[in-house]
Amino acid sequence: MPYFDAASAAPLHPVARQALLAALDEGWADPARLYREGRRARLLLDAAREAAAEAVGCRPDELVFTPSGTRAVHSGVSGALAGRRRVGGRLVVSAVEHSSVLHAGEAHAAAGGTVTEVPVGRTGAVDPAAFAAELGEGTALACLQSANHEVGTEQPVAEVAEACRAAGVPLLVDAAQSLGWGPVPEGWSLLAASAHKWGGPAGVGLLAVRKGVRFAPQGPSDERESGRAPGFENLPAIVAAAASLRAVRAEAAAEGARLRELVDRIRARVPELVPDVEVVGDPVRRLPHLVTFSCLYVDGETLLSELDREGFSVSSGSSCMSSTLTPSHVLRAMGVLSEGNVRVSLPAGTDSADVDRFLAVLPGVVASVRERLGAAPAAAEPEPAQELVVDALGKRCPIPVIELAKVIGSVRVGGTVTVLSDDAAARLDIPAWCEMRGQRYVGETATPQGAPAYVVRRTT
Repeated sequence: MPYFDAASAAPLHPVARQALLAALDEGWADPARLYREGRRARLLLDAAREAAAEAVGCRPDELVFTPSGTRAVHSGVSGALAGRRRVGGRLVVSAVEHSSVLHAGEAHAAAGGTVTEVPVGRTGAVDPAAFAAELGEGTALACLQSANHEVGTEQPVAEVAEACRAAGVPLLVDAAQSLGWGPVPEGWSLLAASAHKWGGPAGVGLLAVRKGVRFAPQGPSDERESGRAPGFENLPAIVAAAASLRAVRAEAAAEGARLRELVDRIRARVPELVPDVEVVGDPVRRLPHLVTFSCLYVDGETLLSELDREGFSVSSGSSCMSSTLTPSHVLRAMGVLSEGNVRVSLPAGTDSADVDRFLAVLPGVVASVRERLGAAPAAAEPEPAQELVVDALGKRCPIPVIELAKVIGSVRVGGTVTVLSDDAAARLDIPAWCEMRGQRYVGETATPQGAPAYVVRRTT
């Protein structure tokens, strides 16, 4: 069964498995103890730290291991903000950061700080000049991911890092998605990553803090990991994480080039095979293994379930997933279609034949889901109306957009369709549909009863 969700968790690398098993025998003792078993464990921990620091591009004494990438982000954000409390309480982040960064921002705001989100363009990248403009007085910390976890777009880290340096603001880079593919550009002050993203074991994160960065760890601490990650180290997992990071880096150039060709095939073929599809993210400045596309008139949860039945494990940032019922904050910030969203992220070793079979299966799966939802547009009426109102209140995506598509041909060119919808996804998906279908989105209004209403003018 092809597994196409490496962006969530990559399969355990063979080197990680070997290192993990070996370390279970050799690294079970407390590395803080001075007896023989403790010294052996300390040697393993030091070697793992040196290997990880070399891959990150920092000094070994600048890097600590945390229980997860999320903990690394939370500790990095809170420690940097606390260390620079006298400077101010302002945190600047991009609008497409991982939820771990946004949650840390929410906690900061709840404690009285302020958070500024820098918008992104339609490809998902920030404008370095726009980011730099937000680095004003009172800014304690800036956060920018190296590459986006949902659409694969690489961020202009080097340019933003230079702007942060000029403003005297430390930059925290969430490198979880990119670290296995290569080092992050120079200029960052703090860096966080997660081992299960590159084929290491789950439960190991990295936090690097450059010397000279004011940093005050928050919460209870102990003598371990420089006081920045209290508790007994999971040494076998740490050893496996460092060993696998070194291994995937050695393979990254060749494997990245091979996977980029497969992803290019998906990016090119999906719009040819499936009508009404939007491929999102930067087509050039992106991770080599990840592609995301959205299908009009499709329920995302059903689409992923049907692909699973066909033997493909993929994920989604769709607003239609049962766990959220709200649009992905990444897709929302980009202003692209959220319904029927599919993220394909290929693990190392993916076979070309599996990609070809995915492309062969996808059109039929999308067509069957659309047919089940009654997505075929109705024929236009002989005498088109000037105005129509579609009542989609209480209906979840993609039904409001499907109903809009059915009736747009029933109004005259220049006429309007008003869609009533209380689904949060409609605010994103109706404008995206208009852009894809060449219609004009007039804007959002409200009915006398207060229900959200979205007005579309027929132009073609």
